[in-house]
Amino acid sequence: MMYSLTVFENLINKMWLGVPSQDKMEIRSCLPKLLLAHHKTLPYFIRNKLCKVIVDIGRQDWPMFYHDFFTNILQLIQSPVTTPLGLIMLKTTSEELACPREDLSVARKEELRKLLLDQVQTVLGLLTGILETVWDKHSVTAATPPPSPTSGESGDLLSNLLQSPSSAKLLNQPIPILDAESEYICSLALECLAHLFSWIPLSASITPSLLTTIFHFARFGCDIRARKMASVNGSSQNCVLGQERGRLGVLAMSCINELMSKNCVPMEFEEYLLRMFQQTFYLLQKITKDSNAHTVKSRLEELDESYIEKFTDFLRLFVSVHLRRIESYSQFPVVEFLTLLFKYTFHQPTHEGYFSCLDIWTLFLDYLTSKIKSRLGDKEAVLNRYEDALVLLLTEVLNRIQFRYNQAQLEELDDETLDDDQQTEWQRYLRQSLEVVAKVMELLPTHAFSTLFPVLQDNLEVYLGLQQFVVTSESGHRLNITAENDCRRLHCSLRDLSSLLQAVGRLAEYFIGDVFAARFNDALTVVERLVKVTLYGSQIKLYNIETAVPSVLKPDLIDVHAQSLAALQAYSHWLAQYCSEAHRQNTQQFVTLVSTTMDAITPLINTKVQDKLLLSACHLLVSLATTVRPVFLISIPAVQKVFNRITDASAQRLVDKAQVLVCRALSNILLLPWPNLPESEQQWPVRSVNHASLISALSRDYRNLKPNAVAPQRKMPLDDTKVIIHQTLSVLEDIVENISGESTKSRQICYQSLQESVQVSLALFPAFIHQSDVTDEMLSFFLTLFRGLRVQMGVPFTEQIIQTFLNMFTREQLAESILHEGSTGCRVVEKFLKILQVVVQEPGQVFKPFLPSIIALCMEQVYPIIAERPSPDVKAELFELLFRTLHHNWRYFFKSTVLASVQRGIAEEQMENEPQFSAIMQAFGQSFLQPDIHLFKQNLFYLETLNTKQKLYHKKIFRTTMLFQFVNVLLQVLVHKSHDLLQEEIGIAIYNMASVDFDGFFAAFLPEFLTSCDGVDANQKNVLGRNFKMDRDLPSFTQNVHRLVNDLRYYRLCNDSLPPGTVKL
Repeated sequence: MMYSLTVFENLINKMWLGVPSQDKMEIRSCLPKLLLAHHKTLPYFIRNKLCKVIVDIGRQDWPMFYHDFFTNILQLIQSPVTTPLGLIMLKTTSEELACPREDLSVARKEELRKLLLDQVQTVLGLLTGILETVWDKHSVTAATPPPSPTSGESGDLLSNLLQSPSSAKLLNQPIPILDAESEYICSLALECLAHLFSWIPLSASITPSLLTTIFHFARFGCDIRARKMASVNGSSQNCVLGQERGRLGVLAMSCINELMSKNCVPMEFEEYLLRMFQQTFYLLQKITKDSNAHTVKSRLEELDESYIEKFTDFLRLFVSVHLRRIESYSQFPVVEFLTLLFKYTFHQPTHEGYFSCLDIWTLFLDYLTSKIKSRLGDKEAVLNRYEDALVLLLTEVLNRIQFRYNQAQLEELDDETLDDDQQTEWQRYLRQSLEVVAKVMELLPTHAFSTLFPVLQDNLEVYLGLQQFVVTSESGHRLNITAENDCRRLHCSLRDLSSLLQAVGRLAEYFIGDVFAARFNDALTVVERLVKVTLYGSQIKLYNIETAVPSVLKPDLIDVHAQSLAALQAYSHWLAQYCSEAHRQNTQQFVTLVSTTMDAITPLINTKVQDKLLLSACHLLVSLATTVRPVFLISIPAVQKVFNRITDASAQRLVDKAQVLVCRALSNILLLPWPNLPESEQQWPVRSVNHASLISALSRDYRNLKPNAVAPQRKMPLDDTKVIIHQTLSVLEDIVENISGESTKSRQICYQSLQESVQVSLALFPAFIHQSDVTDEMLSFFLTLFRGLRVQMGVPFTEQIIQTFLNMFTREQLAESILHEGSTGCRVVEKFLKILQVVVQEPGQVFKPFLPSIIALCMEQVYPIIAERPSPDVKAELFELLFRTLHHNWRYFFKSTVLASVQRGIAEEQMENEPQFSAIMQAFGQSFLQPDIHLFKQNLFYLETLNTKQKLYHKKIFRTTMLFQFVNVLLQVLVHKSHDLLQEEIGIAIYNMASVDFDGFFAAFLPEFLTSCDGVDANQKNVLGRNFKMDRDLPSFTQNVHRLVNDLRYYRLCNDSLPPGTVKL
């Protein structure tokens, strides 16, 4: 049976046009009869498939050849025996006809939508009737309920929320007990409504009585008593019934959320919306009502998880889409709503539920912040209205991240497995909570600070008090806390301290800028505490201490130490602002803060320290050197100690990442100009000498690799050589990258120090051309040099480098790299092309002589190798290089003279290097025929940019020889649906190309395009041509393009379905 239905489905969707009309009539009459006769006995999936096949016929033939299609559905719904079947048919019709998936002509799609919209009022009336009848029928049986605890639940809040007492009374009726059939019918009706609401516009046909009815059913989700009764009555069927009832609530909430998600609300519908919110908040109050028998949390736990999910979705939509509209209604109590939302948030039974609620608060806080920014005059009034709610929220969120208050829940969080964002569940929990804290801090800085700081103090006391428990043993220091209970409490306190340090770090941005002076004392208190804590941790070496529970307490102690350094680093911008203030007054306080921080950092820059802690210390050092830049930094003994350690050849090297960071910091101390000092006081000569000796020490082994004519080199094993190259270049590249945006003087000194190493690199390059991993690192280094120091390197040397590269990358070498060496080889070629991108972008005439050889390299050597390869490697970089070549060297191809630009329209620009230009355009055209969507998008963007900036489409060569070829390719891409995600971009590009010569497009191109289309007959081509209106504005033109493409596909589908030899009229 299933197979036969699939055959029918295929026949109707793909070949219906070719079926003789007699057969069509027979199919149209026998399938519905079959459905009517057997719908009760067929398995549900076959019944649904049969419904879908009948609806497919309707999609093709209603109303012309199948006029009673929709009336039959309405009759089925109205007859009690077949109501469920009618509802299934209705839902399928809504799914298949409102937004048809199969190919139909645009005209037919529009016709179907119009036909359906004409029926909406009738359909909604019927559905309202069904739901109301079921409700009323079952309410009668429960007309005299015993006095139940819910009947007195009207409360003060409720009378606020609902002005009309009648609706409050209605909503307080006890929920009827439905039999299984009624339950089934209601769930089908609600499913129909949810789908209808997804596409019909908000209008008067959605009546108040329909909304009220939907809300009646939404109460099923939050009615625990019904579930309780079901489980008390014991039978498993009753339990299932309880679940079914919960499902009705979920379906009703889906309907409400469909309406809520529409942003465009007609004026006449606003009142309905208000009524909807009031009814939903009645439900919210019902869910969060705290009666003695139930705490809110256990009540939420008993509700269906998907009901809670839908309810949270509703609240999110309310806050993100409608709050600004509703807040202005005087009768809408926003503060009471926040009270309910607060209860709902902090009693969520699952972590995911809690995260979703935090998202809603974040949306609300964003709304408040933007409201205050747009109406600064009302700032006080707005803040006063919400202050209590925000302070409550802040306190509760802070409590939620502390083990002291929330241990049971926090211990459930996973802190090991990383998710897609590279964070663990615990890190995500903490980050989302801290974002809320930060947003409250932005609105209420003083409140937030006075809430957070005392909590931090309490935990710091515990941490700073550990010193008295440190005892010296034979093997080192030991923490003399052994009782299990004490260890557990210490563990919780350290975890909390770590979280609170992150919170304090997150708030650093609210102490700088305009508010620096006003909040200076608060920030100073924080920074002094942080400096004290970091120094304390480094001095008593808590990271190396022995503990009773090493697997737990040791990571805790390391984490607190690392977080204190990270929190201090967050205040580096504050320190920088203090530095410029202190510069005027030269305060000792600032000097002490910085030198004490250095005393805390230095002991940690050591190979024996755990990586987590070592890297935190290195990052803090980099921030001091780069962001704060105090003049006296270099003279601090602790800093000199670090210099000596790094330049000492015998000292053990730090792990790569740390080594790079420390070298960056030391280089920046010497290279970056000191703030607030004139050029004459920058002590450049001394700093220059020091920098040269620093770089010389760092590159000592590397420079010794240079082949020397006098003393032939001692052969070193290849692996050792690779290690030296890797270690040195990673450090040097990082130093250059960090200086690239700085002043000319800094870059000059940097290049002087590096000069010898750069020459060594160039000399070594040919020797390693076949070692793609080494070549990759060398090219990375050269790319960074070109980006940051090309002016300092000077023209002759730069030319020498480019020439060396061009000579080394022969066609054979390129083929070897791309085809045989896998991803590393491709990376090497990509880096090389990136270097050339920097070269072709350089203004002025210096590198222009290289253009012919660069274009030749691209078009004659690289392009032929990669053109036919399906893999995207190298292509993106190659096309970017071609784009940059055109964009920055337009005059290499189009010589624009002053006279020509004055006489625009008379003289055509002279064209030079035409073959190269044509070859590049040809390559762009070819790329649109390949399946890689990223490359397609990038190249389309490049062509559009060249048109915007350089009028590419208007150039004679493009207009006369290429324009319509490109339009043709883009239209074919749309017809083949191969790059459907880019429909919009392709439509706009076609418009921009056609707009250069609309007359040519309409008169010559379009008829020619249609003539060349296969699979459609002459009459259909005429119809397609006629339907393409001669609109010249962008929206209409692109609409016409998409219509043409859609109808062309539809006609081809129809023609494929006709039996051979059919006479077409």
